[in-house]
Amino acid sequence: MPRRTVSVPNPNGDATSNFGEKDPLNSNGDPHTRAPEEKVELRKKVTLLRGISIIIGTIIGAGIFISPKGILKNSGSVGMSLVVWIACGILSLFGALSYAELGTCIKKSGGHYTYILEAFGPQVAFMRLWVDMIAIRPAGLAVIALAFGRYILEPIFMPCGVPEIAIKLATTIGITMVMYLNSMSVSWTARIQIFLTFSKLLAIAIIIVPGLYQLFKGETKNFENAFEVNTVDLTGLPLAFYSGMYAYAGWFYLNFVTEEVENPERTMPLAICISMVIVMICYTMTNVAYYTVMSAEELLASDAVAVTFAEKLMGNFSVAVPVFVALSCFGSMNGCLFAISRMFYVASREGQLPEVLSMIHIRRHTPLPAVIVLYPITLLILFLGDIYSLLNFMSFLRWFFIGVAVVGLIYLRYTRPDMPRPFKVPIFIPAVFSFTCFFMVFLSLYSDPINTGIGFAISLTGIPAYFIFIHFERKPKWFQKLSDSVNRSLQIILEVVPTEH
Repeated sequence: MPRRTVSVPNPNGDATSNFGEKDPLNSNGDPHTRAPEEKVELRKKVTLLRGISIIIGTIIGAGIFISPKGILKNSGSVGMSLVVWIACGILSLFGALSYAELGTCIKKSGGHYTYILEAFGPQVAFMRLWVDMIAIRPAGLAVIALAFGRYILEPIFMPCGVPEIAIKLATTIGITMVMYLNSMSVSWTARIQIFLTFSKLLAIAIIIVPGLYQLFKGETKNFENAFEVNTVDLTGLPLAFYSGMYAYAGWFYLNFVTEEVENPERTMPLAICISMVIVMICYTMTNVAYYTVMSAEELLASDAVAVTFAEKLMGNFSVAVPVFVALSCFGSMNGCLFAISRMFYVASREGQLPEVLSMIHIRRHTPLPAVIVLYPITLLILFLGDIYSLLNFMSFLRWFFIGVAVVGLIYLRYTRPDMPRPFKVPIFIPAVFSFTCFFMVFLSLYSDPINTGIGFAISLTGIPAYFIFIHFERKPKWFQKLSDSVNRSLQIILEVVPTEH
């Protein structure tokens, strides 16, 4: 979208609006005014610990507590399912290492969007942005929030089921809390993310420790014939890998906030490697604990594996498990929103979204408009949409564009060999990972052509959208006036100004 300056800093440090007068929010009479020399910008507040908490906190959601049975069902045996969990962790580590290189040589926030923009230009990047904004992100956020709403209420309604309207109300409250937190303070968002990450690790430890205790006591009957060949279904293995890769998804979120990371050349590779090793160990040991207490048949019959595990081993303490699952979901929501708001912020800065989305709150130093932009779409999908169908439509596109971003790394190696690369991975790592992504896309086309086709059609709507909103420079005067008026009004209401450089 054409850039039309709404507010710029003058040499004296005051922000001057395009109304031709001083910004009243900077007047000396306002008790909340910032000091004239203080820049309005996103601060570098993401330390190594906060970076690790963002990655772990977004990867570990409800999945490991609720339903690891997709991998067991498609792998055919206990032993093969554990192999798949480890293999998916290694493949995800390959993707994370590739993103670590991209994040240290392209020091901009925005994740996938920024890397595709840098390698393949604005048209392909806008396609990714468009699909993210209209479907993937709001649907993904709504699904995590629904899990939060269901599990936070479960202890209250036990042993009865939770009413759907109560779940949706609790979900709405959860989404609102996360939006408010991310709007108010980067520091508090990061601190709460650290707390929630430790809560998740504690919940996993509560499963792993008693499970391993039972294993060391000699409870190994469920591991007998763990690699029984006649139960392994080779045609199901790709689907098992698909489920596993989905469970590890989230390793890329630190790359969405690169500009806020302290010393990104060192912090990003370290945070990514430490996080992925921790998650791999947690996932594998948690599954070992499940299999120690439950047979494969019991696990496949359970709708919430961690709850079944707790009921069998811990008695009344099992009531605490839904609370831990709810906290885990809240952490995933918090980390996800913190990251993706930066993608919208960067896209606006690049001129592909309305200008107000790249503005910063004058006191909070948060990208307030970019944080709240998903709020109405998410609530609309939550109450009106078929969320799970939408996720099915879009899951293959997620892996397609991640594969494109990693191919961009290989492309940049050859087209821009002199680009500084403080962290560089062997070329086979991005090659193997991008091949895996495209294989999963091909698998989606084969296994679910209808939903995949609908998702592909939705993504193609980004082409006319690009030409209407971005490509055509000459727009009707009424459209320009309306756009300027909306930007100006939102800037005043939200108390935001452009980033100062």
